[in-house]
Amino acid sequence: MPKRLEKINIVEARRLALAAQGFDVQRANSVSSVTDAVTLIRKLGVIQIDSVNVLVRSQELPLFARLGDHDRNAIPKATARGKIFEYWGHEASHLPIELQPLFRWKMDAARTGKATHWGLTSFYNDNKAYVQRILKHIEKSGPVTARALSTRTKKGGTWWDWDEAKTALEYLFLTGQLMSRGRGSDFARVYDTPDRVLPSRILNSPTPTEREARRQLLVRAAVAQGIATADDLADYYRQRLSTVRPLITELVEDGVLYEVAVEGWREKAFIHRNAKLLKRRSVTALLSPFDSLVWCRPRNERLFDFHYRIEIYTPKPKRRFGYYVLPILSGEALVGRLDMKADRENGTLRIEGAYLEHGVKAASVVAPVAREVGMMAKWLGLEHTFVGVRGDFSRPLRIALQS
Repeated sequence: MPKRLEKINIVEARRLALAAQGFDVQRANSVSSVTDAVTLIRKLGVIQIDSVNVLVRSQELPLFARLGDHDRNAIPKATARGKIFEYWGHEASHLPIELQPLFRWKMDAARTGKATHWGLTSFYNDNKAYVQRILKHIEKSGPVTARALSTRTKKGGTWWDWDEAKTALEYLFLTGQLMSRGRGSDFARVYDTPDRVLPSRILNSPTPTEREARRQLLVRAAVAQGIATADDLADYYRQRLSTVRPLITELVEDGVLYEVAVEGWREKAFIHRNAKLLKRRSVTALLSPFDSLVWCRPRNERLFDFHYRIEIYTPKPKRRFGYYVLPILSGEALVGRLDMKADRENGTLRIEGAYLEHGVKAASVVAPVAREVGMMAKWLGLEHTFVGVRGDFSRPLRIALQS
């Protein structure tokens, strides 16, 4: 891209975003490996973690959307091999191991009290001796789960109903004094010390200044998104825009980022100096609600003219589309959504509702979407598919899956 303020149309903007987000590579005909998964995670820079398991854990879906059939233990294996790690990247996230030094400023800020977090900072201030005992126990005795240290005598309530041990562990995780070496069968973090989790090359690598780390995270956000507003750049790794705006200006002045005017966008956008426009590719994918392509709702509307809201916490009578709804990517557009559920007991992938965006013809997308649904069922080890009656796309999709 030339170093000047360019104007590009929305189709070109979408192509930049889709290529940067890993939809520029043809899926392999065979099962993708752990190495393939690690390569993809490095490209995306972050995979958001979510515990909802009505279909499959959310962090598995971005891999399936881009790689298709792959080892479902790819993320645990990559973690065990020291290729990725967990931290608060976007939200709770899997991140390439090379990024760990770029989050040390965040860990230090939490540890020194420069930044306060939820109830963790106040808990530590009131229970310093207890937190230190937890840390020393793990240093001496090895990895542990929160349940192993729990003093709770009755069943907890909602997922954020933490007891003292869990709160202490999460404070130590936030401040970088503990890490997650993986997840148990119940999806609980297994906590351990950094020297036993991080590869030595990362553990012993220099710690960049906060300013340099923030700058590098902005660059990585630009590369991973293809095209982004200042808000998009900041949000990718959950940085405050007011803090990083001067760094964005500096990156433009240094020629690392270029300013671009996008058709229909009020705000100016930015692209990395190495960004390349690719030719149109035919892509079909079912996207997690927490996929990095669609997790920013205002960006969805700007880039794809697609209005999307998560309805998990909406009372059932008030839901518009369903409980766990996956946007459908087809070609270079978000063309609809599927409300999906894995009925593991009966071996069935259930589509409770199927909806198309206004103006999308079912005949133009139903065949590739049906193939994608069939592939997902096979990947999840489910023998059957079921399509309910909700939505204008349900009947065409049901017929296509039955044929």
